[in-house]
Amino acid sequence: MKVLLPTSVELAPEAVDGVAYVPYDPQVPIPTHHHDAEALVVWGNPDALLRDAARRLTRVRWVQTLAAGYEALRGAGFADTVTLTSGQSLHDDTVAEHALALCLAAVRSLPDAMRAQRLHRWATEIGGRQSERLDEPLRTLHGARVTVWGFGGIATRLATLLDALGARVTGVARHAGTRAGYRVHAVADLPALLPDTDILVTILPGTPGNRGALDGPLLGLLPPRAWLVNVGRGETVDEDALVAALRREAIAGAALDVFATEPLPAASPLWDLPNVIITPHAAGGRPRGADALITQNLRALRSGASLRNVVPREESTVEGEDSA
Repeated sequence: MKVLLPTSVELAPEAVDGVAYVPYDPQVPIPTHHHDAEALVVWGNPDALLRDAARRLTRVRWVQTLAAGYEALRGAGFADTVTLTSGQSLHDDTVAEHALALCLAAVRSLPDAMRAQRLHRWATEIGGRQSERLDEPLRTLHGARVTVWGFGGIATRLATLLDALGARVTGVARHAGTRAGYRVHAVADLPALLPDTDILVTILPGTPGNRGALDGPLLGLLPPRAWLVNVGRGETVDEDALVAALRREAIAGAALDVFATEPLPAASPLWDLPNVIITPHAAGGRPRGADALITQNLRALRSGASLRNVVPREESTVEGEDSA
């Protein structure tokens, strides 16, 4: 059995009897002499080349993406007989850490401090004695009301970090319940939650049903001191509505790692808004535990057992998120 491994990441899955691991460059079409591969591991493959692989790898039985998101994989055109699996959980730690960093940068006024530093100006407005009134800017995560929309593995990890700093975490997902000890509300409850939210963290997958999910009316329910932190998918936020809310200071700011168009166009007004923090889709990018996942799923495939992180062929009804 031939398994194609991308050279875009260092991989060393365990040796399995009867399996040959073959490296391939995901930035070029897969060579003809490898079209007999029965398994394909994906990381950083352009959509067009992924669709090309779906057409040419006629013997493939299993495709494993190392990304948490699987939209491109599901849309590539692999036959229904091919099992698709995602990299869900491989990015939980790094994306949660990045989301926490954005939350801290927002509440500790790091963008203001960096701008003042470039001007050699002592920023007295963010130093010294501070108020904790609800009509004042948010200055700490301790006691902050954080709503996390998209409550899967990343959100669970983030919630534990926020909890350790004294934040009050509430989850939002398709269905209400309790996950990892945190109360999770249904999406229908979101309008009631947003007016009492200090930080809204979105970790939504980029499914068609989530496009523009955070729109103008929902943004308008957030209080003026609230921040938006998005580490899910950029298309889940109505960017025009967000820019309008930021310009009129209807919310305090936005810390964004993902955007509807990436790279973010130079003409985007988001670049120049003083209350916006931009990182270049940097939250994930490191599939930690990829070798173990590949090995586990490969052994399951060969034994006829269930694979981990199987991708649904229709739009997901899973509560989780994607980001990498």
